[in-house]
Amino acid sequence: MSPRLLPLALAACLAASATTAFAQQAPQPPRIVVVGEGESAVAPDMALLSLGVMREAATAREALDGANAAMAAVIAAMKASGVADRDLQTAGLQISPRYTYTNKPDGTQEAALAGYQVANTLSVRLRDIEKTGEVIDKAVTLGVNQNTGISFTNDDPSKALTEARRKAVEDAVAKARTLSEAAGVTLGRVLEINDQNVSVSPMPIAEKAYARAADAVPIAAGENAYRVQVTVTFELR
Repeated sequence: MSPRLLPLALAACLAASATTAFAQQAPQPPRIVVVGEGESAVAPDMALLSLGVMREAATAREALDGANAAMAAVIAAMKASGVADRDLQTAGLQISPRYTYTNKPDGTQEAALAGYQVANTLSVRLRDIEKTGEVIDKAVTLGVNQNTGISFTNDDPSKALTEARRKAVEDAVAKARTLSEAAGVTLGRVLEINDQNVSVSPMPIAEKAYARAADAVPIAAGENAYRVQVTVTFELR
């Protein structure tokens, strides 16, 4: 570089560094951060069942055969009730020895093999929830005797979540307006929105019990409440 141009290049570098430093040190505009909450409740359209059978026998083979026969009957009953193959899934299979323990004079215990336990658990998505009580009753009759559980959900909760998010943003805006008015400042534009938390929980309401037969298990589906939290950052003027 020419000696004459060196001072000019140095001055340009110093000017650029000063500009960058000024930009980094420039104070951020005042802002306010609020959390908004929204909720939307909707009736479930699907029941999730957990149906388990457990059998004991002297040998693992005998216990497995007993559990297999019981679970095969349960699966056949599910299909006969209109449950599709894609809505049936084995959730667990366990084969465990069972021991009996005898106390000895020296305070220790002596273990003796007493037999084997086999547990098989089936997960079922029941899309016709009006059949829930009937299906559970039939499954227990066919041999289901453990790990039985039930929950209700929605196949497509997107509409409920969209409504909950809209309410959450409206709640955040209302909170920000209240706070800014109380502080004597003007609420500006939205700088950032974060979808912070989504949760769903059963919401008991007055709802008919689903039971087609007189001896079927009475089931109340209620509603599912979808809750959303959003964090919104506003500029203050």
